[in-house]
Amino acid sequence: MAGLRLGPLLRYTDGSSATVWVETSRPCAAEVRCADGAGGTARTFQVAGHHYALVPVTGLTAGTTTTYEVFLDDTRVWPPPESPFPPSAIHAPGPEGALRVAFGSCRWAAPPAGGHDPVGPDALDALATRLAADPEGERPHVLLLLGDQVYADETSDTTQRWLAARRDLGEPPGNGVADYEEYTHLYYESWLDPRIRWLLSTVPSFMIFDDHDVIDDWNTSAAWLADMRATDWWRERLLSGLMSYWVHQHLGNLSLEELAADPVYERVRELPDGTDVLRTFAARADADPATARWSYRRDFGRVRLVMVDSRAARVLDEKARSMLDPGEDAWLREQVLDAPETYDHLLLGTSLPWLLPHLVHDAEGWNAALCRGERGERWARLSEKVRRAADLEHWSAFPESFAGLAELIAEVGSGRDAPATVCVLSGDVHHAYVAEPSWAGSGPDARVLQLVCSPVHNSVPLSIRLAFRVGWSAVARGFGRCLARHGRLSRPPVGWRKTGGPWFGNQLMTLTLRGRSARLRLEQAKARQGTGPRLTTLMDSELAP
Repeated sequence: MAGLRLGPLLRYTDGSSATVWVETSRPCAAEVRCADGAGGTARTFQVAGHHYALVPVTGLTAGTTTTYEVFLDDTRVWPPPESPFPPSAIHAPGPEGALRVAFGSCRWAAPPAGGHDPVGPDALDALATRLAADPEGERPHVLLLLGDQVYADETSDTTQRWLAARRDLGEPPGNGVADYEEYTHLYYESWLDPRIRWLLSTVPSFMIFDDHDVIDDWNTSAAWLADMRATDWWRERLLSGLMSYWVHQHLGNLSLEELAADPVYERVRELPDGTDVLRTFAARADADPATARWSYRRDFGRVRLVMVDSRAARVLDEKARSMLDPGEDAWLREQVLDAPETYDHLLLGTSLPWLLPHLVHDAEGWNAALCRGERGERWARLSEKVRRAADLEHWSAFPESFAGLAELIAEVGSGRDAPATVCVLSGDVHHAYVAEPSWAGSGPDARVLQLVCSPVHNSVPLSIRLAFRVGWSAVARGFGRCLARHGRLSRPPVGWRKTGGPWFGNQLMTLTLRGRSARLRLEQAKARQGTGPRLTTLMDSELAP
């Protein structure tokens, strides 16, 4: 009899349909049955000895909520017997009403219940605790996970013991994962936590990768990539990372129409074993990033989300560095500028912040200029070492891309059809803050904000905390201008100021969007005896009236 190994995860959801992702113990028919009669069935597909299904749920009614159960070959496997959680449910959003979008990034797997947690309470765990205690209370309609859903290069003690039973950890990649099977272990460790499992079964989630989903500093530079490709373990790590991301995260970002038009998904499903097809796809994506698109767009009524791949779509040639290759850049413009009169709020998801503390921004631009040879070969060699050591690889490390995003935001944010807000949602930097840009002259009509929320469950060293606090200061800004002059950098097309934070801790931000109004709340996870962690509000502010 087939069993449920992982999931269910409620993924893509709109007013009439949804998808529910599961991993099963053997080939079977997976079925979702909703209390209101909606539902769907899908046969499992196989990758590397594992069996998965993405069940299309149709017949939902916009603006309603229905509970659901999961069956494998007509045997109910979800909810589990004597579950302490409320029934999992699908909320089909209607065209009107508020939309609550919770977001964050960087979630290191929490230890088993009762174990010591070195990085403090998990913000997703705290969210699940609150929702389970008050099923009829306020809940996010969408959960955006902005990168580092698993840490392939920073594994837990438990995972390292499991890895040591498979292979010699004295050989590369050491304590990091090596292949697809080891990636699956990371997802089990992260998503089988009972509270997290229930939360992901009842709140729709959309995801994008960042570097730790593969390795720290992934695609930092052409020299970095050449060094990695020269090792005998990198290719398997990279291909396994892309394959496991496609299975566990990417598929659930897609609508039913996009899935039906995806030739890789079609081929994987029709074969007895789709491993070779998926591996070929991943190898092609590695060789030519333009052959795969990990970015996507979702419209939630009058709110548009454009999630941007700021890792795998990079151009790394020092003479033509770009965060996005030409095809990806054109796609982004097309999605943002498509019928702007049809949305009131634009959310640009990118795992890496666009606006950083001024000193960090100038240091990254200076470093990029020196790496391309602005001050000669000796400076270029030194600067490449600094780039890797200090993780200088955000949008500001790609100055033309930084400026291009500023121009696109100004274009869409101006004029009669401008949205009320344009919010850039990011994570990565293990703290939270709000920054607001300004343009010379009148600037865009929309209110534009950089909203950074990280980590969901991780930590940041004291030295980095101090650096991010000091990085916004006037003294740091002056030092940054000196670096910019040494790198012969032109002034950025926008100025900006920090208007909130920095906040340090495990946390989530929630945007509540209603009509043309917007409100932002930051909540931090705090330990609580006996009943699980709780979320405490640190900031609650109106962004647009």
